Amino acid sequence: MKSMANRSGLLRRFGLWLVFALVTSVLMAVSPTFRSTVNLENILEQNAIIGIVACGMAVMMISGGFDLSVGAVGATTSVVGAVVASRGNGAIVTISVGLLAGIAVGVANGILIAKVRINAFVATFAMASIVSGLLFVATGAESKQGVTPLLESAANARVAGIPVIFAVFLGCLLAVWFLLTRTKYGHYIYSVGGNAEASHLSGVPVQRVQIFAFAMGGLMAAGAGLLLLGQTMVGQPSAAADWPLEAIAICVVGGIALTGGIGRIEDVLAATLLLGVISNGLNQLNVSPYWKPAVTGLVILMAVVIDRYSRLHNGAGRGSKNSPAAAAPGAPTTPLTPSAST
Repeated sequence: MKSMANRSGLLRRFGLWLVFALVTSVLMAVSPTFRSTVNLENILEQNAIIGIVACGMAVMMISGGFDLSVGAVGATTSVVGAVVASRGNGAIVTISVGLLAGIAVGVANGILIAKVRINAFVATFAMASIVSGLLFVATGAESKQGVTPLLESAANARVAGIPVIFAVFLGCLLAVWFLLTRTKYGHYIYSVGGNAEASHLSGVPVQRVQIFAFAMGGLMAAGAGLLLLGQTMVGQPSAAADWPLEAIAICVVGGIALTGGIGRIEDVLAATLLLGVISNGLNQLNVSPYWKPAVTGLVILMAVVIDRYSRLHNGAGRGSKNSPAAAAPGAPTTPLTPSAST
C-alpha cells in the first residue's frame, strides 16, 4: 500500500515532465525540422515571455484569484516603455517606469478584490477594459517606436545558443519559487488560497497577501511587456491580447488549482514547455493553425480531469480547504506566525 502511495506521489511530481519528454520524443522522431537545433532554440525563445506572465498568474491563482488584465498591462508597458525610451531615457528609467506601471495596475486589482470585495473576474475584466481603452485613446491606436539597447539584447541575444530571454524566464521562475517555498509570505499565499477565512482567524494578513499577489502578477506582466518591446522594438496597443487565457492555461496544465491553495511553480515551467512544444510541433507537421486552439483545449481538459481524479483518488488530503496551513504541493511547511490582520 505504501509502495502504491509512493508511486502515486512520484507520478504527481514528475508526471508532467514525463508527458513533456514523451511528446518531445515523438515529435523528434516524426519531424526532422522539429529536432533541428535552431528550432529547439526557437521554442525556448518563443515561450519565455508567456512563461514569465504565467509565473505571475501562478502566484495569483495559488492565492485564490486570477487576473484577466495581464494582457492589457503587457501592452501598456510596451507602449509606455517605447515612449520613455524614445525620449532619450536609458534602460534603468525605461524599465523602472514600465515595472511601476504594471505594479500599480496589480495593486489596484488587489485593492478592488481584497478591500472592496469585488469578484476577481469582474474586477480584472473591468480593469483590462479600462486600461486598454485609455491606452487606445492616448495613442490613437497607433504603435510607438523606441527601445533601449539593453532591452533589445535581453530579448534577442543568445549565449552558447541559449536565448537570453529564456534565462530571464528561468530567473523569474526561480524568484517566484523562492518566494513561495522559502518565505513567510509564500506560506501566507498558500494559506489564503486554501482558506481565506481560516487564515484570517489564524492571524494571517489576508488583504495584504491578496494585494501582494496581484502586485506580483502585475510586475511579471510588466516585465514580459518590456521584453516584448525588446523583441519587436515597437510598443503596440493591440499586443498581448491572448496573454490572460494562455497564462491561465499554462497554470492549469501545470497543476495550479483554480480554487487556490495548491500548485508548484516548477510545474509551470514544464507546462510552458509542453504547450510550446505542442504548438511548434503542429506547425512543423504543417497542421492547420485552426487545430491549435482545439488541441490546446483538449490538453487543458485532460489536465483538469486527471488532476481532479488524482485528488479524489488520494482523498484530497493535501492542500485541504479545511486548514489554513494546508501542506499544498510546493508550499512551505513551517508553522504560520500570527500577524496583525488588515
